[in-house]
Amino acid sequence: MDTPTVTALLILLAPLGIAALFWWKNKQSTEKISELQSEKEALLHLKKYEAIVDAESEARGIISQARKDAEQIVNDAAKRLNDAKLKAENREKEANVAHERIVKEARENLKKAKEKAEQTMQEAFTNADKIVKQAEENAREIAGEALEAKSKADTFEKKAKAMKNIIDGYGNEYLIANQTVLDDLAEEFSHKDAGVELKKSRYFTKTLVTKSRAALCDYAEVNRKETAIRFVLDAFNGKVDTALAKVKHDNYGKLEAEIKDAFALVNGNGRAFRNARISDEYLNARLDELKWAVAVNELKLQEREEQRQIKEAIREEEKARREMEKAIREAEKEEKMLQKAMEKARKELEKASEEEKLKFEEQLSALQSQLEEAEAKNQRAISMAQQTRRGHVYVISNIGSFGEDIHKIGLTRRLEPMDRVKELGDASVPFDFDVHAMIYSEDAPKLEKELHKVFESQQVNKVNYRKEFFRVNVSDIKNKIDEMDIEAHWTMKAEAKEYRETLAIENHSGSESSYEQPSVQQVMSA
Repeated sequence: MDTPTVTALLILLAPLGIAALFWWKNKQSTEKISELQSEKEALLHLKKYEAIVDAESEARGIISQARKDAEQIVNDAAKRLNDAKLKAENREKEANVAHERIVKEARENLKKAKEKAEQTMQEAFTNADKIVKQAEENAREIAGEALEAKSKADTFEKKAKAMKNIIDGYGNEYLIANQTVLDDLAEEFSHKDAGVELKKSRYFTKTLVTKSRAALCDYAEVNRKETAIRFVLDAFNGKVDTALAKVKHDNYGKLEAEIKDAFALVNGNGRAFRNARISDEYLNARLDELKWAVAVNELKLQEREEQRQIKEAIREEEKARREMEKAIREAEKEEKMLQKAMEKARKELEKASEEEKLKFEEQLSALQSQLEEAEAKNQRAISMAQQTRRGHVYVISNIGSFGEDIHKIGLTRRLEPMDRVKELGDASVPFDFDVHAMIYSEDAPKLEKELHKVFESQQVNKVNYRKEFFRVNVSDIKNKIDEMDIEAHWTMKAEAKEYRETLAIENHSGSESSYEQPSVQQVMSA
């Protein structure tokens, strides 16, 4: 407990202590008086003790002295209480002074930091202006009027291209995978970190506006200049804000083109107002905003996809667990049934004749084999349940759905791995999968990861790596497994029974609407 707290407690408790002390002294005096009174009465009663000094007088003296002692105690306590109050007030004043000093220093430091940041930014702007101005002057000295003519030609060309894009729409040439943005960022970025960077970027664009660096104009008159600048800024920002509101998982390139086209159109139209124009610096700042907005969106999608994959893995693991528990129960039940059957057969054997003994011995032998098989099955199920990394890595294909040389490499921990393959071939694909290999492994996740790493460059979907389809020949996968010295049974040629029968029916009927192989886009979206 700190000193001020102790002092406060002493101040509060002092009056109570004084009152208690005074009560105790008074009680002693009263008791003494009562005792002396009794003695006096006894002495008066016994005439032979009349010579003893008057006890009442002595009692008064004791009371008087007790009162003096009590008054002294009260005075001392009051003095100590007053001293404690003064000390507490002095410490409170000192604390307030220290607090005010700390707050004042913090405010001064914050003010200095802001001023320094402002100065640094202004110096950066000034240096940038000098570099640009010097470059423009050098270009004019070298190229002269040709530079201005080229600038006008570039402006008109960009404006024409922008108008063409707006009229015709943005085709595949503007498709850029959002993953490209993430490739430029550090891998440790989460969508929250990207959100912080987006806020910084938006703050910077606002700073450019407040510092009058977002747009320029050649009007000399202040009112006209400000009006023209507001006009081009409103037009450009309206287009950019609309684009940023449309950010999705697949339109980064299109939105980037829209912003650049808006820049070209606004600057082209601004020539009529003494060359009112958006600065390149502001364009780059808003494109930076787009980049971070796309990054936030893409990272959110990735996080959502990871959560979906985790939930799917949990569901798959739960299915495997239930399947193994069921297998253990069935195996235990089968063991008990076989043991009862064997016990019955042994009893029958004891009673059987020589001719019947051979029959019961054969029956016992068959039951023994079945029991051993059931025990082995039970142990396998128990072992699979205990070892969470044991499982099967499968290599499957679906020619009718995805075409030739497209293989899925995945894993399952199911006791019956074909159940997983059947699930994959449900109503979401037109034909069943063919199994080329079902490879048992003590560490199935590690084996699957190694194979994915080997064939990473041949993955069909290069945006979502959780789609486990690879454009690779089955013999290449087999060779890699052989290199790892892993034994596995392989079926090199896909049966594709339903697909081939479908083709035969179409060829026989001469149907015009024959089945077509899926496109690359269809395979990538699978």
